[in-house]
Amino acid sequence: MPHTPRRTLSIGRLLLAGVLALAFASVGEPALADTADDPDAIRWSVTPADESGPDGRRAIEVELDPGEAAEDLFAVRNVSDVEVTFRLTAADGFYTRNGRFDILPSDQESVDAGTWISLPEEVTVAAGGTVVVPFQIDVPDDAEPGDHAAGITASVLSTQTSDDGASVGVESRVGFRVTTRVTGELRPEAVVHGLVGGYATSWNPLRPGELTVGFDVENTGNTILLVEGAVAAGGRSGEFPGVDENPQELLPGDSRRFEVVVQDVWPLFVLPTEVVVTPTMLTMTGDTSQIEPVTASTTVWAVPWPQLLLIAGIALIILALVWGRRRSKRRLRTMLEQAREEGRRDATDTSETP
Repeated sequence: MPHTPRRTLSIGRLLLAGVLALAFASVGEPALADTADDPDAIRWSVTPADESGPDGRRAIEVELDPGEAAEDLFAVRNVSDVEVTFRLTAADGFYTRNGRFDILPSDQESVDAGTWISLPEEVTVAAGGTVVVPFQIDVPDDAEPGDHAAGITASVLSTQTSDDGASVGVESRVGFRVTTRVTGELRPEAVVHGLVGGYATSWNPLRPGELTVGFDVENTGNTILLVEGAVAAGGRSGEFPGVDENPQELLPGDSRRFEVVVQDVWPLFVLPTEVVVTPTMLTMTGDTSQIEPVTASTTVWAVPWPQLLLIAGIALIILALVWGRRRSKRRLRTMLEQAREEGRRDATDTSETP
């Protein structure tokens, strides 16, 4: 017999992706999807639920032992003016390059948590109505410990006309994330690699330039990690993500490229540069557990060309002034010698006159 639902508290920033509006081209909020811009288009939402309907959760997270099962519910709400039959799908989840959560497209086969979810193939929802749908998560006996991400979506097929007049079938999907943490040894780990840097010189010699540092952070452990940190060089630092951005989430095995710009860095010929990543593991109760920071370093060339040119220009001016002064002194000495010589000749001529 399957176990009753094991619902846990929200795990804080782990759910930053929120309820996902999943489409072939992009993934994003809100949970209400629209297949076209006209008022007759189909619009719907999909959210976790209890027996009475949506229950306020934005995602589902469960912690299960290998071989254990759990049941839960989600609600499909049809906001359009016609009855709609939605196709229901569960598939493995992943993060896109811009950090948004998505699930595998229909033509790709799931191999992990997406295969653990059992649910009906479709559901018909009346215009303006909501249907609560049950589903079950069955963790295999040989499931590896750690976090496994999947998603559940409700989709509709529509036909759109391309620029050349051809009809193109489009599947629009809306859904939410399902995270299953399999009990066992948790190994939160991360590494930094692919560290490169480049210095952009300010051609105003009185202003510093900026250092751009790119690197990859890879989640080599078995838990979802929140990733943030800083880059330090030349006595300055830059944080990532930015001040108005949220920490990035990495699923086990994920790798994401970061690029950080450190402002107001003076060119000192060589700039020792250090990246410090502070990953955080989230527990299923909403607590956080920060693991040992990960560091990587490199050296970036920063030749102070404007300052060197300025110094060279000043040096040339000084040399010109010194050379001019010396030349003037030589001319003056020459003139004095000529005057003395003329004076001696005049004196000689005068003494020889009878």
